[in-house]
Amino acid sequence: MTAGIPPRLVAFDLDDTLAPSKSAIDPRIGDLLVALADRVEVAIISGGQLAQFTMQVVDRLPAASPEALSRLHLLPTCGTQYYRITPAGVSTVYAHALTDDQKSRALDAVEGEARRLGLWEAETWGDILEDRGSQITFSALGQLAPLDAKTAWDPTGEKKNSLRAAVAERIPDLEVRSGGSTSVDITRRGIDKAYGMRQLSEQTGIPLDDMLFIGDRLDPDGNDYPVLAMGVDCQAVDGWEDTAAFLEQLIPTLPGRD
Repeated sequence: MTAGIPPRLVAFDLDDTLAPSKSAIDPRIGDLLVALADRVEVAIISGGQLAQFTMQVVDRLPAASPEALSRLHLLPTCGTQYYRITPAGVSTVYAHALTDDQKSRALDAVEGEARRLGLWEAETWGDILEDRGSQITFSALGQLAPLDAKTAWDPTGEKKNSLRAAVAERIPDLEVRSGGSTSVDITRRGIDKAYGMRQLSEQTGIPLDDMLFIGDRLDPDGNDYPVLAMGVDCQAVDGWEDTAAFLEQLIPTLPGRD
C-alpha cells in the first residue's frame, strides 16, 4: 500500500486479533467492524470453520445496512473456503474440499506424530481432531479447551512447531501449518492466508497493494506470516484491544462512501 494512500480493503485474522480464541467479539469490535465496512471492504481469514465465524462475529455485529454487510468477506479454514453475506443469507464463492484419501492420510499423520512426540494429551476438552471439509485441524487440548489452558500448553510455540515439521515430512503433498495457540492445520498444497488474499483481490478487483492485513501471528512461524511474505501491508497486533485501538485511529482517516 502506497504511503499516505488509505486501504480499500482491510483483512483480519480472527482468534487473538478480533476476539480471544473461540470467543465472541466484544461489542466495541462489532461497532468498529460495521463502521469500517461503511467505508471499505472487510475480510476475515482464519483457521476456524464457518460456524465459528458466524458465532464469533456475524451474529454479534450490531445493526448494519445491507450495503455494509455486502462488503464483508468470510474466508474460513485459512482461505480454503470463501463466503459472502447476502440478503438471502450466506453465499458460497468457493470451497476447496480435501479428498477422502487426503483426509485419511492427514489424520493418520497428525495423530501418529502427536503420539510419537508425546503431544497426544489425556485430558482434553472436545475433539482433538476435526474434519473441516477443506482442512484437517489438530487441537492439542480439544476444540473446547479453556483459554487459560491453551495459553499455558505451549507458550513458546516449540511443541506446535515440532509437530508441524514432523507431520509435513509425512505428507509432503499437503500444506501443514501452525494454527492457533494449540493447533496444527492441514489443507491442500499451496493454500494459506496468502492464497486467500489473492482470491480477495481476484473477486473484488482490488490490487494487493491497496489492502491492509491485521493479525497477531506475523512472525515467521505464525499462520499470518504468508501474507506479510507476499508483500501485503500488515499491522501486527497483540489481542483484540490492540486491534480496536488501531481501528479507532484508522477509521477516521478513511474516505466515506457516497
